[in-house]
Amino acid sequence: MQDHLDDDLRFAHVLADSADAVNMDRFKGLDLTARTRPDMTSVSDAENAVEKLIRGQLRRSRPRDAVLGAGEGLVGGGPRCWVVDAIAGVENYVRGVPVWATQISLLEVSEGGYRPVAGVVSAPALARRWWAAKDHGAFTGRSLSSASRLRVSGVSTLPDASFAYSSVIGWEESGRLNNFLALSREVWRTRAYGDFWSYMMVAEGVIDICADPQLSPGNMAANAIIVTEAGGTLTGLDGDPGPLSGSAAASNGLLHNDLLGYLNQPS
Repeated sequence: MQDHLDDDLRFAHVLADSADAVNMDRFKGLDLTARTRPDMTSVSDAENAVEKLIRGQLRRSRPRDAVLGAGEGLVGGGPRCWVVDAIAGVENYVRGVPVWATQISLLEVSEGGYRPVAGVVSAPALARRWWAAKDHGAFTGRSLSSASRLRVSGVSTLPDASFAYSSVIGWEESGRLNNFLALSREVWRTRAYGDFWSYMMVAEGVIDICADPQLSPGNMAANAIIVTEAGGTLTGLDGDPGPLSGSAAASNGLLHNDLLGYLNQPS
């Protein structure tokens, strides 16, 4: 692995450690307050505190890099950009459900656009962490020194596949509900694990395909590098590679064309 990516990945773990400490201290706390964004997405005090903490660490250690997060938006410019999702699954967080994570990724300019080159997804309430760096593979474990390599499944037909998603409403709002239902009838099993966790399970090989019709870049950048480095494929529903299209389809690679075919059929 390139030396700078090795340093960046280790630094991303340091950032994730800091985020975990704040998030776990506030998780299920009696003083946790929630308000409502204009788009009706719940947001917690902890989410704001974590993003502010990570931005401060990045300013001190990576002052030339841009940072993108939900709280302050994009700050800075240049060939490198850190993407921070302080609490992926914040609705779960504010309700006490342990399926949430901090997602931290580094994007670099490549072929005319930004591409993720390193990413960490840390889910402390599940006692799980996943990470990857470009051309170095994807891993899971409690630390860099105690890690297991990730590999996607070898399932090659939809009737044998397990399909995960986040919610039915998003498919209805995007005009793809019939496509979603058709795919659900074709596969062996469906489950709404939701948020980051579906993508991590694709990387682990325990499910085979997942998709979401409406997403922000912060939701997908870390997931994208982890899935692809585990041998899978992640694109938008339009088939374009990478995490920036506003939607996502992830697979073990073998099922990707079938997945996109179902989700893009004419209604």
